[in-house]
Amino acid sequence: MDMSENRAGTADIGVVGLAVMGANLARNLARNKYSVAVYNRSYGRTETLIAEHGHEGTFVPSADIADFVASLSRPRVAIILVQAGSATDAIIDQLAEHMDEGDIIVDCGNAYFKDTIRREQACQARGLHFVGAGISGGEEGALEGPSIMPGGTAESYARLGPMLEQISAHVDGEPCCAYISTDGAGHFVKMVHNGIEYADMQLIAEAYDLLRQGLGDSPAQIADIFESWMGTELNSYLIEITSEVLRQNDAETGKALVDVIVDAASQKGTGAWTVQTALELGVPVTGIGEATFARGLSSSPTQRSASGPLEGHATPIAVADREVFIEQVRQALYASKIVAYSQGFDLIQAGADEYGWEINKGDLAKIWRAGCIIRAVFLGDITEAYADNPDLPLLMADEKFAPKINECIPALRQIVAHGALAGIPLPAFSSSLSYFDGVRADRLPAALIQGQRDFFGAHTYLRVDREGVYHTEWSADRSESRWS
Repeated sequence: MDMSENRAGTADIGVVGLAVMGANLARNLARNKYSVAVYNRSYGRTETLIAEHGHEGTFVPSADIADFVASLSRPRVAIILVQAGSATDAIIDQLAEHMDEGDIIVDCGNAYFKDTIRREQACQARGLHFVGAGISGGEEGALEGPSIMPGGTAESYARLGPMLEQISAHVDGEPCCAYISTDGAGHFVKMVHNGIEYADMQLIAEAYDLLRQGLGDSPAQIADIFESWMGTELNSYLIEITSEVLRQNDAETGKALVDVIVDAASQKGTGAWTVQTALELGVPVTGIGEATFARGLSSSPTQRSASGPLEGHATPIAVADREVFIEQVRQALYASKIVAYSQGFDLIQAGADEYGWEINKGDLAKIWRAGCIIRAVFLGDITEAYADNPDLPLLMADEKFAPKINECIPALRQIVAHGALAGIPLPAFSSSLSYFDGVRADRLPAALIQGQRDFFGAHTYLRVDREGVYHTEWSADRSESRWS
């Protein structure tokens, strides 16, 4: 550990904010032979990091921002991992006061991408580079190797990228880090990543609910089922940890831990951001939306407690063949997962179109193969799909996925029917099937909606048989006129 008096310009990179994520990221950098400047508003955390982990590499601790900035080699690179919002803005301003033209500020928190765009413009006006970098993998990933999604300028990535690639997770020697595109692209992609994560987790929870109510199995028995699925195309981090959670018993009561946890799921906002952004861009991310709303419903005690008078008229699932039922749930889960990823990549493309980003969707699938929460074996297939056709309009219709989904759709239909008849809420499974049917329909009832809109608001409509925009005089003689 470097504790010499003359430390100016000795650190390769710096980290501001030494809570668990920040401290682990600093340790990861130090373990990879980088000299790391560290600063926290409360110096006690800095001292704790040095005392407990100073042996892991070279740390350059500072008690104030000016000393921290001075300890960085030029062009300076400072990573921020503090509370999102005003705290991030405050730290950016403090760093900028001491930085010079060409220096780089990197926000590795879960920031809203529009805030990142704003911050990048403000830093650019001061001659600084600002990078919004999404990091996935949680506390363990930050230490052992996360998936990293940096935006910002290409010039800033030339300085920052080699370090981030070095500390990221790796698959077959390839880093799970790639330059995404300019300004807020990195945080946009991380936002969508988290939205897909919401959908994935909800689908797994619905699969668990079906298995428990349909089979009457204990959580430990269902853990065995999820563990067996690790040998299939469902092999993923979330499936793996699901079996571990279901197998865990509460030390105090001896019951399955999942049975003593309150059934109200929390959220930190990225799912809501994803749905709001999708609405703004007109992209139907129905699986992500239903997963986000399901968390909201689970955390609505007033409404749930008032539901007593409502009758379900439900019929419990009668499972004739245990193994057939388990396989139906597995296939339904696989098909619905692919729908969620397909919708997520649609949103990423829409964001790129709207904000002028050049995003390589194949690179995204590649850097999500390890380190991140949604890492899964089929991400390799997604990488190949976009490598074969970068302009692929619908991921789930690619030749690598269409045959598998077609094979699984009968099971998804059966599972959704089981849930409907048994009164088991399956919002993510159901919306996945509806989206599948909607996107492949030759004709949707949206024509009627356009007719209704024209009736009450003169919103006009298009015709299938000729060009132009038309309106019917509904309140007069109902003659049709061409408006353009």
